Order: sequence, then C-alpha cells, then structure tokens
Amino acid sequence: MDISTLIPSFGGFLFTAAAFIIALSIIVAVHEFGHYIVGRWSGIHAEVFSLGFGPVIWSRTDRRGTKWQIAALPFGGYVKFLGDSDAASSGTDEEAVSALSEEELRHTMHGAPLRARFLTVLAGPVFNFLLSILLFSALALTIGIAREPLTVEEIYPLPVEGITIEPGDALLAVEGKALPRSREEGGKGLWEIGKTLPRRDLLTYEVARGEGQTQALGPQLFPTRVGGVNVNSAAREAGIRTGDVILKIDGEKVYRFDEMVEMVKASGGRAMTLEVWREGDTFEVTLKPRRRDIPKGDGTFETRWLMGIQSSLFFIPAAETPDPLTALTLGAARTWGVISLSASGIYHLVTGQISSCNVSGPVGIARASGSMASEGLAAFIGFIALLSTAIGFLNLLPVPMLDGGHLVFYAWEAVSGRPPNEKLLRILMTIGLVLVLSLMAFGLTNDLTCK
Repeated sequence: MDISTLIPSFGGFLFTAAAFIIALSIIVAVHEFGHYIVGRWSGIHAEVFSLGFGPVIWSRTDRRGTKWQIAALPFGGYVKFLGDSDAASSGTDEEAVSALSEEELRHTMHGAPLRARFLTVLAGPVFNFLLSILLFSALALTIGIAREPLTVEEIYPLPVEGITIEPGDALLAVEGKALPRSREEGGKGLWEIGKTLPRRDLLTYEVARGEGQTQALGPQLFPTRVGGVNVNSAAREAGIRTGDVILKIDGEKVYRFDEMVEMVKASGGRAMTLEVWREGDTFEVTLKPRRRDIPKGDGTFETRWLMGIQSSLFFIPAAETPDPLTALTLGAARTWGVISLSASGIYHLVTGQISSCNVSGPVGIARASGSMASEGLAAFIGFIALLSTAIGFLNLLPVPMLDGGHLVFYAWEAVSGRPPNEKLLRILMTIGLVLVLSLMAFGLTNDLTCK
C-alpha cells in the first residue's frame, strides 16, 4: 500500500478532530463558567475549574484560591466547589464538610442557601442558551438579513442560458404570481410559489430595476442546485457537493427542487442514477436514498426517503444589517426553535414515533463539526450555537447526574423543607450515571451502525 494515499484521510481526521475539540471546548467552557460565576456571586467557593478530564497539562491558581486548569482529555469539564467529593460530580465529601466551621460551610454547595444552589446549577444550561443567542445574533449582524423586497446580490452559476435578471434587481413577481415583499411573509411562501411554476428552464419575472419596473428572464426560484449536503447522507457518500446542479434522475429531466423531493420520496429507497452538472462538466453518480425523520412545522415528524441535500434560491439575496435589537430577537427565536425541536424530538423518540438512529454520539457530533467547519466560519459558528442549545437542553432533563436532576432534588427540598434522603440520593445518582453512560454508548453504537 502507498502510504501517500492515507495522508488525505489522515488530514481529514485531524481537521474533524480539531473542529470537534474547538466546538466542544467553547460550549463546555461557557457552561462551566455559568456554574462558576453564579456560584461565586452566590458566595460558593470554587476550588477547581477544569476544561477537560484526566492528567492536568496546564494550571494556575488565582487570588481567590480557584485552580484553573486544562486537562488532557478534552471531552467535557467541571467546576469543583468547596466540599465536593469528586471533581466530576456534585457528590459531597461528608468528612471534609463536617470539619468546616459554620462560616466556611456557607461557602460550600452543601451549606449554601437553597436559592444559591438552585441558581448555581441552573446557570450552566442558561449560559449555553445565552451563548447560542449571542452567536446567532452575531451571525445576523455580520452576514445580515435579506433585504426587503427580495433583491438579487449575485446569480449562482447554472447550466441555463438566456438569463436577463441582473444583480440589484428586486423580484416582485414570477409568471404573474406576486412574490412575498417582507420577511414576515416568509420563505415558506416562496417555496409554495416555486412548486407551482411551469416546468421549464426560463421563467418571466417582474423586477424593480433602477427607478422603474421591467420584465426579465430567470431560472426557477428553487432550481435543482445543491444548496448544501447533509452529514452522513447518501449524497455526501456519493460525492455530491454544494453548488452541483442535478439535471436528470433516472434519465428524467428535472427542473425544480420540489420535483426531486417527490421523486426521492416515492423511490422506496431504491438506487437512483443522477446526471450532475458541476462547473461546466456533466457526470453521473448512483446513490441509494436513506430513510430519515424530518421535523415539520407543527412540531411533529415525517419519515421519508432522502438524498441528504438542501435547496437554495437561484441567487444570493442581497442583505442588510439589522439593528442590534432585531438581531437579538432573531437570535432568541432561533435558540427557542432549537429547544422546541429538541423537546419534540425526544418525545417522538421515547414514544417510538421516530427512529432511534436520530440519537448521535461523539463520532456523529465530530463528523458534523468537521463538516460545518469545512463549509466556512459562519457555518461552524452556527453549528456551535445549535450544539450549545442542544447541550443546554439535555442538561436540563430531570435525570440524576445532570443539572436537571439536581434541580429536581432542590425543588423537592423547597416543597418538603428537607433534602432527599442521603441513601436514596446515592441510589438515584448511581441510576443516573448508568443512564447517562448507556445513552453515550447507545449514541456511539448509532454512529457506527446507522446509515
């Protein structure tokens, strides 16, 4: 074997690993800093703030007596508060706590007021959500949002001749159908209009150009251009790339993206031959669609066959910079959308309405990290924001060992006036640990076996 053939694969592995470590480290650091800073504000002393587990490769102790460290295994992190028995958990060292004075006890998680403990634990997931909101908002401010009405910034390369639409044109109507004039009318309206357009290469558009209006020729609103390729998809495995244009499926010419959706949906998973245009060249690939659970607008899921590609308009929309309040509103809305989708996904998973293959483990997350990083900085930042929300949400689940489990214990203490029985608490924590480890093993198994 020529070892040079392994270099690209090895380079790809290093890139994926680096993207995964960067994404996870940022999310974990923010999560644990939430615990640390709110604990500090609440009078709870942090002895150790660790990014990673295992052997310590760097550390320093600040003037408050907190040891800040980076450990060798970058798969998580923790804050060890005064009186904690184990750095990776919130267990209490009873012998150490009993030796503390009443004043010192106040600075432990065990001896702090209930409100302080509750807020300190809650702060981790909340900081994850805040990170997501800030990142989504920053993307809106940096990249901008679509100008109203929809205006052409640049037309994508397409194998269509005779296009007379120009950059700067504002699209008002297509084939006599008025196009949405505002973001409130939404992209869904565009998609629905696109599905009704005639099956041909060129369509007639009404555009605003300069001081007046005119007619111009342009391609389908949503042509068969690949706007993105999903991770672990049939398209990615077949070598389809962003920017490719699919000309035919099994010898039948396709004009609109929605046509391809319906053809693949009805395929039953059989192998399909695609004729693909890429930068002036035409070639064929064969792929087998994969069964996937797709979220719908009403919070439910639809199971269907997919190639794993995303649609796009025939052009890059001209953008404008929103004001900071609008950007924050958009960031909060996207974060809430991820939370809602995560909650719906867990419900449908538990009730058996969607496949268990929707649960990904570290390998799947690493693949997604590498894929998004390869798409560019904006895509990678968006992925970090999405993953931060998902991790914050999962930590709020009422499972012992997770933040949500501790919040349930504190809620019990608030209602009953006393903490849960210590023996029962240890049993529940053990059960929680088993559940968390089982979920990790299950996700890893899915990464290796699910297609």
